[in-house]
Amino acid sequence: MHAPVSFSIEVPDLSGVSRVSDLQLFELLEAYAATGRLVDAGKLTLAAEVARRSDRTLGYDGLAQRTGDRTPEALVSRLTGASGSDARQLVTVGVLVDAPDPWLTDVATAARTGDLSVGAASGIATGLGRPSAAVSADDLLDAAKLLVAEAGTLPPEKMLRRARELRDDLDSDGVGEREDALRDKRLLRFTRQSDGTTRMFAILDPESAALVVDAVDCVTAPRRGGPRFVDTEELARSEALMKDPRSTEQIALDALVDMIRIAAAADPGRVFGVRKPSVRVSVDARDLATGTGIAHLEGQPSAISVQTAERIVCTTGYLTVVHHPDGKLDVGRAQRLFTPRQRIALAIIWGGCAVENCDRPPSWTEAHHITPWSHHGATDISNGILLCRHHHLLVHNNGWHITRDNRERGNDWWMLPPPGDTAARPIRLLAKGSIPRASVPPGSIARELAAKR
Repeated sequence: MHAPVSFSIEVPDLSGVSRVSDLQLFELLEAYAATGRLVDAGKLTLAAEVARRSDRTLGYDGLAQRTGDRTPEALVSRLTGASGSDARQLVTVGVLVDAPDPWLTDVATAARTGDLSVGAASGIATGLGRPSAAVSADDLLDAAKLLVAEAGTLPPEKMLRRARELRDDLDSDGVGEREDALRDKRLLRFTRQSDGTTRMFAILDPESAALVVDAVDCVTAPRRGGPRFVDTEELARSEALMKDPRSTEQIALDALVDMIRIAAAADPGRVFGVRKPSVRVSVDARDLATGTGIAHLEGQPSAISVQTAERIVCTTGYLTVVHHPDGKLDVGRAQRLFTPRQRIALAIIWGGCAVENCDRPPSWTEAHHITPWSHHGATDISNGILLCRHHHLLVHNNGWHITRDNRERGNDWWMLPPPGDTAARPIRLLAKGSIPRASVPPGSIARELAAKR
């Protein structure tokens, strides 16, 4: 048998740490962090070698298969005690360091020498992505150099966000495509556990995450150091929540279950109350008007397309924020949102999603401007239609548009596919409510409801 491998790393002495100065404490912590990065650099090299010896082409002769582990990540996890996700990151970055793509050579070098953490290297590689028709390898190489230089000032999760920001700046036209890719990853899965509980696993695209996280955060905010309330009722609610024996995670789950219970119990013909712009979108007014450029959801690292921003604005209204040269911000009033009374009228007219074969009730739909607001379409009953989220996405993000054909299609409303798309077929829109759409004079219900307000 060969002698066991041994090595040693010199680390600072921590005896008497309670007596050191603040500056010495910082220096010790930084020294240990630097040592940890060196150890991680070694683990990257070893993980890459495990991956090489476990290559799929080797089949059952691969190292991981021979040791009874299904994958090299599982083998690394077992030997190091790392979690599954950490082991996957070690293998992924290890392979990157072992044979880096040309635009990631600086990232690989910094990770190999311990100057860049495993998490930061992973964030840079993931955030920058690969070259495309709009972004060359040289562009990504320059971006990677900049990110490596910034790595000492940002934690790994912010490196990922920063890398995505640089990619979006380099390829604003590709934001929509990357957004679609993230949306395609969304899923919700339930697994029954042996003890009778059910594990819920979900992957949320940025837009869904912004909505769900904001809704749950509103419930748990006092527990997480949220805003102090002056209002008597809110203060009482906050104090009650602080005394609640449940953990913050249990409160969050119970709140989500309650939201689902309320939605499930709603009358299918009922339209939910006032929709507040809980999902905040930052977008340049000029980009919103021209339909080009990018936008950002508050709290989400990935950029979204202006088309998605337009759809959110169509659904929830928006707040005008004017940026002044001196740094001041003016926040205006909410605009262009269909009022609750108008949504009730739209529910009566359309009876749910307007797509002929869609069964989504009014409470599951979003009010859409037939003639877009950006094209001077009015927030009026005669210009409103109800669409479920899927069909609303088709209009705003996939290039479909709504029209009324008075000649060939019997005076009906249709959703037409993008020009040049020969595979898609027009979708008929149908007013399923108690008031036929054709019998509503333009603006009549809007004027009647306005008179009652």
